[in-house]
Amino acid sequence: MSIMQFSYGAQQPAHCSDEEWAVRIELAHCYRLVDYLGWTEMIFNHISARVPSPDNHYLVNPFALNYNEVTPANLLKVGLDGNLVEPSDYKANPAGFALHSAIHGARDDLHCVIHTHTTPISAVTMKKSGFEHNDFYGAQLYGRIGYHEFEGITLFAEEKERMLQSLGQKHILVLRNHGVAVCERDIQRTFFLLWTVQRAAEIQSAGRAMGGEDVQLADEVRQKCADLTQQLIRNDGFAVIFFEAIVRKMLKAQKLV
Repeated sequence: MSIMQFSYGAQQPAHCSDEEWAVRIELAHCYRLVDYLGWTEMIFNHISARVPSPDNHYLVNPFALNYNEVTPANLLKVGLDGNLVEPSDYKANPAGFALHSAIHGARDDLHCVIHTHTTPISAVTMKKSGFEHNDFYGAQLYGRIGYHEFEGITLFAEEKERMLQSLGQKHILVLRNHGVAVCERDIQRTFFLLWTVQRAAEIQSAGRAMGGEDVQLADEVRQKCADLTQQLIRNDGFAVIFFEAIVRKMLKAQKLV
C-alpha cells in the first residue's frame, strides 16, 4: 500500500468519491504533520481543503479533536456559510469560517488554507517590520506576503472582505499580532509554503535574539530567491516529493507503518 493511501484505520464511505477520499487522506496527513512538528495550538486553528466538486464545499477539522485524532473519515464537510453539508457527530469551530470561507469563496486558484500561530510566527507578527528578508528562507518570501491589521478573534463575516483585500493575489497572509494563513492550489504546496514561513520565522526570531547587525540582502537577490522558490512550488513534482517524504518520516517515527 502506498503511503498516500494510508488512512489511519478509517474506511472510505460508500457515498464518498475516490477523488474526495484522496483529498481527505492528504488532509489528514497534513493535520498530523502539523501536530508531529509541534505547530499545533491544542484543538484550535484550522487546515481546510476544497472538495473536488463545483459546490464550494471544503473539509475542515472537527472541533474538540486533537490534530493527531483527525482521520479522513471524521473530517467535516462544510459550505461557505460554515454549516455542515453532511451529518457528523462533531461540530465545527466557528472561528475558522471567517478566514477559510472567505478565501475559498473568493480565490478559485487556492484549494488549501493552513492557519497557525506558532511562537516564532506570532512573535514576528507583533513586529512592525513583519517578516524580514535577509536569510535563506525569509528571502524566499519577498513580495509574497499580505498584512492584515488585528481586529480581534476572526469570528465575524464583516471582516472577510478586509482580509481578502489584505491578501490580494498573494498566497501568504500575516494576521498582525496573531498568526499566519498560507494558501496554495493543493495540500502539498500549501504545506511546503507553511514550512518555509515557519523556518523564516524561527531564523528571524533567533537572529534578533543574538543581537548585532544583520547583513542586508539586496532587493534583486531577494526577488531572485522568491522567483526561484515559486518555480519550485509550481513544479508538479517538488512539493509532492517533499510532502510524501515527511509523511513517511512521521509514520515511521510513530510506528504506524
